[in-house]
Amino acid sequence: MEIIIEEISRGQKLLHRHQLNKNTVRIGRDYNNDIILSDPHICPQHLDINFNDGVWTLTDKNTINGTFLENASNKKQSANQHIIEDGDIINLGKSQLRIVFRDHKVAPTVPFSAFENLIDLLRSPIALTLSIAIFIMVAGGVFYLNNPMESNLSQLLVSAIGMSLLFGVWPAAVALVSHLTKNDARVMAQLGVSFALFNLMWLSDLLENIVAFNTASHSVMLILINLVPIALTFTLLWLNSYIGFHMTAKRRMVTALGLTVLLFGGGYLVQYSNKPEFDPHPNYNATIMDPSFLLAPSSSVDDFVEQSKQLFIDAEKSIQEEE
Repeated sequence: MEIIIEEISRGQKLLHRHQLNKNTVRIGRDYNNDIILSDPHICPQHLDINFNDGVWTLTDKNTINGTFLENASNKKQSANQHIIEDGDIINLGKSQLRIVFRDHKVAPTVPFSAFENLIDLLRSPIALTLSIAIFIMVAGGVFYLNNPMESNLSQLLVSAIGMSLLFGVWPAAVALVSHLTKNDARVMAQLGVSFALFNLMWLSDLLENIVAFNTASHSVMLILINLVPIALTFTLLWLNSYIGFHMTAKRRMVTALGLTVLLFGGGYLVQYSNKPEFDPHPNYNATIMDPSFLLAPSSSVDDFVEQSKQLFIDAEKSIQEEE
């Protein structure tokens, strides 16, 4: 009689599937078992699954940690001499097994969504190479603008590539954690999504400078544009969780939101806590932008002088009216 035994994680993710056609299936750590589990909390001869009189029965072989049936109430229920039903989940040690029969119904096929197709596009070698190349060029340009000393192309290239490798540590680390937790690493997808979001962060930084160049320091637009990198960081963390880990939508949202608050909240607290109304040591912003970045039309010197004179005239009139 054929039986299918699946090794699953605590999050119900399939790790291995065994399809066996025999009346007795032996499970344990010993090498003479039909299914060998490496869990140290499992006995060498832990469990037998026997087919008799048309039913499958579990037999725990007097193990140290026992064998239990997973149930909705999360109460431990011994699985010894349990008659197996299709879809039963068995806990032994720190491992889980799900037992299904050949006529077990599978879920309908899920078509790829536009969102998943976008992730596949970003992970393609051409898109990934293009994203990294854009990142390197922008990083080199930023180093050139911020470096007070004259730099040659090789120096800029070394700095830009070094920065790219530094930023690449994050998606690589996420993929490594995903692999260690027995999820799909998907290194290329992590790199593609991360560098696409990194490039959008470069763009948001440019937009922030343009808005700051065209507005007052306490403008609402400046506050709103400062929210863009926060939103991009949240999106990056959410996508990292979506690609690399099998978790519920709520848990993914809470994880991404918590990490975003941790990254930005501490910085803003340090920046704005105990800040005096008058700063005796103001920071001078020496950023000079080309006039083409000025969105509003500028006035000539003569117009500025006339407007200033008119302000004094209006102020004198207001004083005379009050008297």
